[in-house]
Amino acid sequence: MWTRSASFILDKTRSHTTPPLGGGEKGLSSLSIMPEAKTLFENPNPTISAYYQTRAEHHGVVTSDWLAQAQAAVGRDPPSDPPEKAAKSAAAADERVFSVIDEFNYWRKKPDLAEAVAAIMALGAAIRSSEATTMMELEIELKKASDTLKSSDTTSISLSAGCDLFMRYVTRTSALEYEDFNAAKSRLIERAEKFGEISLKARRTIAMLSQDFIFDGCAILVHGFSRVVLEVLKTAASSGKLFRVFCTEGRPDWTGVRLSKELAALGVPVKLLIDSAVAYIMDEVDMVFVGADGVVESGGIINMMGTYHIALVAHGMNKPVYVAAESYKFARLCPLDQKDLAPAHRPINFGVPIPTGVEVETSARDYTPPQYLTLLFTDLGVLTPSVVSDELIQLYL
Repeated sequence: MWTRSASFILDKTRSHTTPPLGGGEKGLSSLSIMPEAKTLFENPNPTISAYYQTRAEHHGVVTSDWLAQAQAAVGRDPPSDPPEKAAKSAAAADERVFSVIDEFNYWRKKPDLAEAVAAIMALGAAIRSSEATTMMELEIELKKASDTLKSSDTTSISLSAGCDLFMRYVTRTSALEYEDFNAAKSRLIERAEKFGEISLKARRTIAMLSQDFIFDGCAILVHGFSRVVLEVLKTAASSGKLFRVFCTEGRPDWTGVRLSKELAALGVPVKLLIDSAVAYIMDEVDMVFVGADGVVESGGIINMMGTYHIALVAHGMNKPVYVAAESYKFARLCPLDQKDLAPAHRPINFGVPIPTGVEVETSARDYTPPQYLTLLFTDLGVLTPSVVSDELIQLYL
């Protein structure tokens, strides 16, 4: 998974030398684009924004060397919770009976840990605490623990996808059939810790991969509070890039206000705007960056309410929409419209009494089809929406 480049890379580009990552003129913009790649990205429509034409090199080539360098950069920064600490889980700290829900809640309380990663840590602890004496018993216990976690929040797409990917990554190996039980259990624990380590590093990998798409003087529109998008912007700010950010307020839970506070603390120029002002401000925007609750088989995303209409406005005004999402959010779902989503509701306070007989829409998320998205930044590489299904096949098989 770590050595594979994005699926949309032209095979012929692999024979070309790729300069190392870096800021300014030494970054991706200095790549020599092949004639075939230039033909591929020529824009026959002169009415399309000059942004796409001047930034064509940034979309043209993403090589395996580039991905490897991003991962190497991540390796220099130790994760906030190294595998050694992950092995010493909350359940092992005392002599109480192991509960996968308690373990999950323990990890979920960490502010920088995504819900899916908390589930991965909890399932790894379930393997270590298991008293099963056969592989069949252990797999049944692990499957039960996974189902318990998924049933604790049936509306969380990333939680469900993280559990499913963990089960396939850890248990699907023929080598387990030829080992004694203790050796097989040790192998499962080793694979669980490796999967957890990969998940912890995913955010930093995505942040490094996205840096050549953020240029000095650009204006970025963000929606909602996404940890991975915040990491992308933090990395850009720490590398000395000059940019400004427009934050939607993110009603009803004010996630945009929270993100704007984080960015202001970093010294990034930020402007807060009401959600309905997106079209008004879009002509000042160079790109849109959003996170995702889940990435579905079509290449579309499920994210907080309002993402769809922002993507529609950006598409209509020829502005790129970038998605930053970890691979454990790739889900085997294929919604056809907004009503295909499992219901997820949140309370809404309008600040005034609601008249009797007036219905209130409380849906918390929407579905953005792939045709309104430009690129997805993932720990698997930089992907176009059309190849997400290929990556899902690789992940699940």
